[in-house]
Amino acid sequence: MVYVAEALVLREGDRELLEALTRGKSVSATLALRARTVLLAADGLPNVRIEKSTGFTAPTVLKWRNRYVRDGVEGLKDSPRPGREPVIDELAPIAETLTSDGKPPAELGISHWSARIMAERFGVSFSSVARIWRKWKIQPHRIETFKFSTDPQLEAKLRDVVGLYMSPPENAVVVSIDEKTQIQALDRTHADQALSPGHASQHTHDYRRNGTTTLFAALDVLSGKVSASSFYQRHSSLEFVDFLGQVATAHPDVELHVVCDNYATHNHRNVMDWLAENPRVTLHLTPTSCSWLNMVEIFFGLVTRQAIRRGSFHSVQDLEDTIETYIASYNERAKPFRWVKRRLPTGQDQTKTNH
Repeated sequence: MVYVAEALVLREGDRELLEALTRGKSVSATLALRARTVLLAADGLPNVRIEKSTGFTAPTVLKWRNRYVRDGVEGLKDSPRPGREPVIDELAPIAETLTSDGKPPAELGISHWSARIMAERFGVSFSSVARIWRKWKIQPHRIETFKFSTDPQLEAKLRDVVGLYMSPPENAVVVSIDEKTQIQALDRTHADQALSPGHASQHTHDYRRNGTTTLFAALDVLSGKVSASSFYQRHSSLEFVDFLGQVATAHPDVELHVVCDNYATHNHRNVMDWLAENPRVTLHLTPTSCSWLNMVEIFFGLVTRQAIRRGSFHSVQDLEDTIETYIASYNERAKPFRWVKRRLPTGQDQTKTNH
């Protein structure tokens, strides 16, 4: 086709379509530039000026003028590539991923599938396998742990503890107690890098150990406050009995229900003797492997994240002072933990605690 240096004549209604292409947010920049080339040619601009305006070369400007003359606005789009588009059998990699409970063949010597290894196995691209796994929500690289309770009194203990949380006895106090053992007083040996825009706060891997301590804490279930706390270097039955005495002193003249986990120290003869001498105090043990039922564990998680993990302590006393300051501040804003139940997207239920 021979190009004549005249204004390009547009088909009826095409100007509006071409202008829409130059302004459309969902239109590729390349297609918008081709549409602009045709509009400039329709306005009578010579090819030399169109080249400067669009950045196209002379052959490219001529190509899109001629393509429009021949095919109209549709001619500005990319021509379909030759050959049939590849079709990937999604079922094959899915079946291979899930076979044998997700364990790859022993001869591969790997613990779980990766997208790259699966791609090599089926002769497809890594991105194709990753796309298939995303589509079907398969995540071979992730693992979650769980543990079944083998406690023969599981149901009875669950009902007992959950009943205390959901419907505590009238004129009684329910506390959840436990010990957080071996808290290390780590002293960072170099200065931390302060928080700055675009960068997380950082601290060195180097540290000096300055000893450990054990925190005993009692959480008042009704108020969410830490009603008693104490530090010990050991955590035997003697320390536990001593702490029970502190909890009883903090809640005098009331019926006191104490929730704690099924730890050997909490079942010791010394503890049973103390309870016999203090009949207003009743101990409620969580089932084996169900320490998550103990609400004070939630508080231990908070104090770890907000005060201990990123701290630097020159001594055990420095660590204990920091924790005591945190507890005092925490009690000023404390709210009770509440069990809630939310519906997951898959239709399963998940129970958790909100603060």
